[in-house]
Amino acid sequence: MKHFKSLALLAVASIAMMTSCQTTPVAEGDYDNYPVYKGDDLELTVGENGTKFTLWSPTADSVVVRIYNEGMGGEPVEMRYMERKSQQEPWRATFDEALYGKFYTFSIHHNGEWLNETPGVYARAVGVNGRRAAIIDMAATNPEGWENDVRPALNQFTDIIIYEMHHRDFSIHASAGNQYGGKFLALTQEGTQSPEGEMTGIDHLKELGITHVHILPSYDYGSVNESRPDSAQYNWGYDPVNYNTPEGSYSTNAFDPATRIREMKQMVQALHKNGIRVILDVVYNHTFVGDGSNFSLTTPGYYYRHNAEGGYADASGCGNETASEREMMRDYIVNSVKYWATEYHFDGFRFDLMGIHDIETMKAVRAELDKIDPTIFIYGEGWAAAAPVIPGEQCAMKANAYKMPGVAVFSDDLRDGVKGHFSQATGRGFATGEKGCEESVKFGIVGAIQHPQINYELVNYSKAPYTNHPTQVINYVSCHDDMCLTDKMRASMPDADEKTLQRYARLAQTIVFTSQGVPFMFTGEEIFRDKKGVHNSFCSPDEINAIDWSLKRANREHFDYYRNLIQLRKSHPAFRLATAELVNKHLQFIEGTPEQVVAYTLNDNAGGDEWNQIVVAFNGSSEAVEIEIPEGKWMVIANDATIDLAGEKTIEGNKATIAASAALILAR
Repeated sequence: MKHFKSLALLAVASIAMMTSCQTTPVAEGDYDNYPVYKGDDLELTVGENGTKFTLWSPTADSVVVRIYNEGMGGEPVEMRYMERKSQQEPWRATFDEALYGKFYTFSIHHNGEWLNETPGVYARAVGVNGRRAAIIDMAATNPEGWENDVRPALNQFTDIIIYEMHHRDFSIHASAGNQYGGKFLALTQEGTQSPEGEMTGIDHLKELGITHVHILPSYDYGSVNESRPDSAQYNWGYDPVNYNTPEGSYSTNAFDPATRIREMKQMVQALHKNGIRVILDVVYNHTFVGDGSNFSLTTPGYYYRHNAEGGYADASGCGNETASEREMMRDYIVNSVKYWATEYHFDGFRFDLMGIHDIETMKAVRAELDKIDPTIFIYGEGWAAAAPVIPGEQCAMKANAYKMPGVAVFSDDLRDGVKGHFSQATGRGFATGEKGCEESVKFGIVGAIQHPQINYELVNYSKAPYTNHPTQVINYVSCHDDMCLTDKMRASMPDADEKTLQRYARLAQTIVFTSQGVPFMFTGEEIFRDKKGVHNSFCSPDEINAIDWSLKRANREHFDYYRNLIQLRKSHPAFRLATAELVNKHLQFIEGTPEQVVAYTLNDNAGGDEWNQIVVAFNGSSEAVEIEIPEGKWMVIANDATIDLAGEKTIEGNKATIAASAALILAR
């Protein structure tokens, strides 16, 4: 194996060889005409036949692969220039032995200069802080019984109940009683309790009854220093560095490349064993930095969109936006998602700022995941921070959801219609007494489909339906972004006591969980957690973000309402209709209700429900109101901010009273 002392010598040798074998030159910046490589060996294959490196970098003058003994520090033990037959081919280098336990980087010579070292864009294992890729035996990272891991059963997407969480929020507080606070392994621990004896951790999730956990970005991101594992560092993780390897700060040993991989798999395995599927939050729309990203250090310019001045386009609001419409970037996104679904057994993907991506990429993701398992769920934010530079009709925006079957979008229409505008702390919505929100609520109830009883001109944002079926909409009132529901209630109703605020919150969530579509909730709101009023807590300390689990005993009645609400939805398919045809057939709004009231019936054993008819009514006013209902005898399932799943109380007649700021649910 030849050992080079100088990159200059490498450059001379490599450039001389390139000059003799070039065919059609690749024009710098002519991205649409860059050669496309469809091989499955980018950037590393290793086994009995040795170690092979393959790098796609069409405009590089020369490429060097460096081999290290350490993931950080130290000098390379080997350096070798890579070769290619032409600019249409990737760069390649082969080592006779399997270099397990070693680390590597690439150095690209481009436009007369050596760029900084990079692990490339396809690295699947990395050293501390992700600066060097690692060569490991991936099969050795599988936990015991991994080959028998199976996804919990799922019949249809509207059966999903999503619980969004951040590893550190969920388990770092002392009251969580978890020895692995803030780590992947926290979600493998059973039997954890708060000091008051309430279930926490995975047992809490089972008690609550959710079907899916959505974990905030857990690939390798840039804002937390993994070499200081005992320091209190916090970030949501929307600053991607290495897309195909887990974040080291969530592992018990970020210096060992295999540990983070094995422990993430253990987390997925434990959740699956407990009947819970796992969704990974993915952020392919931008990178942590532009010029210094692994994309830029590998194939400068190609992976990004640019503005008219030649700088980075910035629809993400984070300094850059990626170019999903280019074939190698599209393939990268599709293959990355497939990798997480197969290697780690993830059951769903939430796309951050999905509106930046093009529709064809999202359709390609759906098509490839269907080949693996069509029950893998895909959804995303159907918007961007600013207008992308590609035409709007090509963007995976909310308004274009109907063009993307099998891909769901968040409903900001229902969110802000129920609780008030997301960025205006004191703004109110239907659940907190604001008038004129009825059509936005109705739009959410039907799952953003076409329904003859909705006046779309009065819906707050969308003036037309945008989904083909309710399976394409995520109904929610709160997530990690902006004020959580507790803080929003406190800010918009400053004179209300805690009991009254919880009443508003229950009304809001009852709308979400009885609407057609897929319900989504933010972690800890079932015990009335807050974030001390902080809107954007992406890097706030644990004092702001960590959940104090002593709140569960203090707010046990509130938790039980959420638990019963979830059980109600799971027990009655009338709330989980999967097609627009079924919704239009069975769901009818009650006309002539008072202002600030929305009421409807679900008829004829909707969805095969044991109940022949259900009345659901929401009162957003501060006074009890009476409405007309179909004549008959009814079980009272919910009223006055309480739920009785057995319906032991009954009423008769054609009128019913809805308590102030509450939901009424009747059945027969």
